[in-house]
Amino acid sequence: MEYMPYLSDRGDVKDAAELMLKFGDDAGFEAAARADHSRNLGNHLHFCRWRQIERLIVLMSIGRAVGTIH
Repeated sequence: MEYMPYLSDRGDVKDAAELMLKFGDDAGFEAAARADHSRNLGNHLHFCRWRQIERLIVLMSIGRAVGTIH
């Protein structure tokens, strides 16, 4: 994967999973919308966090291991 997400804590994984349960295939769009909303408010920290969660949702949706497997 070209852009591996940065996860600041396990809450990011929890938020991604909750979005996937609530929005299904549109979870990535919801995370992007939340990132855009944060950017419009001038909150760059939440903007970056939601963008990383958007990337995490893509990874979690693949259904197979990505990267090096030991």
